Amino acid sequence: MYNHNTCIVGLVESAQMAKAPVQKFADRISKFFVPLVIMLSFFTWLSWFLAGKFHGYPKSWIPKSMDSFQLALQFGIFVMVIACPRALGLATPTAVMVGTGVGASQGVLIKGGQALESAHKSGLHCVRQDRDSTIGKPLVVNTRLMKNIVLREFYELVAAAEVNSEHPLAKAIVEYAKKFREDEENPAGLEAHDFASITGHGVKAIVQGREIIVGNKSLMVDQNIAVPLDAEDYLAEAEGLAQTGILVAIDGEVAGVLAISDPLKPGAQEVITILKSMNVRSIMVTGDNWGTANSIANEVGIDTVIAEAKPDHQKAEKVKELQASGYTVAMVGDGINDSPALVAADVGMAIGAGTNIAIEAADIVLMKSRFPLYFL
Repeated sequence: MYNHNTCIVGLVESAQMAKAPVQKFADRISKFFVPLVIMLSFFTWLSWFLAGKFHGYPKSWIPKSMDSFQLALQFGIFVMVIACPRALGLATPTAVMVGTGVGASQGVLIKGGQALESAHKSGLHCVRQDRDSTIGKPLVVNTRLMKNIVLREFYELVAAAEVNSEHPLAKAIVEYAKKFREDEENPAGLEAHDFASITGHGVKAIVQGREIIVGNKSLMVDQNIAVPLDAEDYLAEAEGLAQTGILVAIDGEVAGVLAISDPLKPGAQEVITILKSMNVRSIMVTGDNWGTANSIANEVGIDTVIAEAKPDHQKAEKVKELQASGYTVAMVGDGINDSPALVAADVGMAIGAGTNIAIEAADIVLMKSRFPLYFL
């Protein structure tokens, strides 16, 4: 995890050293404006000095404590102090330093002024379904067996196939399967061979000589496995409850369906409402099925959903499409597969509980998984 103190200090220091685009613009103006102000203040002093020398104004204008030279010098200094572009040269870097410092103290690491400026201009906010809008701790809530198989044996096979996967849903299945273990002295369970992870779809492996495939409906179709009507109905029922349906095939036949739920984060709906009030449009981009994605989107108040998106390229392509339409896009993600989209977005925001690659690719890192209302 990317929450070590040295990492935080390094991010904050590099952010405070970086120049925002508006600061670079101010520096370009200052390069010409400062000499102009110096010349103007010099000519102000010279004009008043010559006017005093040749009696161009009444002597009563000169205070008793000074002479005409000092009066002219005073006016020249006035022009220098008032017209000097100190705000251009100092205000922006000071604002960046204070902003990044305050953000860091609140658990929001901002990687420089560019991120701050782009975030301010952002008019569209892309979120993923898992972890961005939910708490990121999925749980198996129901199981429907389609074949005559003991539930314990079923979960032993499924867990053996999923144990090598890094996906949050796979971890939830493996954790749930532990309660069916009879041999507590062998926590590793059965061994899987020829494990393969199909990005955005699921996994397959050989367990005890049996081919186990765990994933979504698209994976079953790709593997030429027929999905029974009972399984279709159960998937639709789970999706209507904002749950993710996972199909399990054993030796080429669907043997069961798992329903996995991930509760919404507290405050998710409130954040979306605040974004709407700021005229920031929110879009959900997820690799999950359309039914589950739409159910969650309706709960939090998101109107636009892009589901079943391939993680390797479709998310980044969608970000580029939105940018081409004139939007300034902010993308929130936490996984390796989100990195291309985070880089493509005008502002990439990573969840601190995510992968290091995603955090490195992002412009802003939210160290806490909860929604930071103060940041909005």
